[in-house]
Amino acid sequence: QVHLVESGGGLVQAGDSLRLSCLASGGTLSSRVMGWFRQAPGKEREFVAAITTTGTVTYYADPVKGRFRISRDNAKSTVLLQMNSLKPEDTAVYYCAAGRTTVGRSTDWYDYWGQGTQVTVSS
Repeated sequence: QVHLVESGGGLVQAGDSLRLSCLASGGTLSSRVMGWFRQAPGKEREFVAAITTTGTVTYYADPVKGRFRISRDNAKSTVLLQMNSLKPEDTAVYYCAAGRTTVGRSTDWYDYWGQGTQVTVSS
């Protein structure tokens, strides 16, 4: 059983940066693809970014490409999401997720989820 805890959310202005952290416990994090998803009010949860087990390949949703960067430190069981040039449309609850050995962009591809952290970007 993998337990995930996100932190680092908050209220910022458009153009600011935030760094989200996800700390994992239990299980073997290094054998799992890790992802970040977000869910805005009234919308479905959507893919943001994912990183392979070794951290060598990353994937991004088009709206965040070039602004967000996902990274991982398997020794510290931590996954980070660096978010730059934030926009009001980035406002959502951000979730960390632990998947399987191959990358997927669907929520169905991930087995464990954190409780989420709120990111609010004001214009």
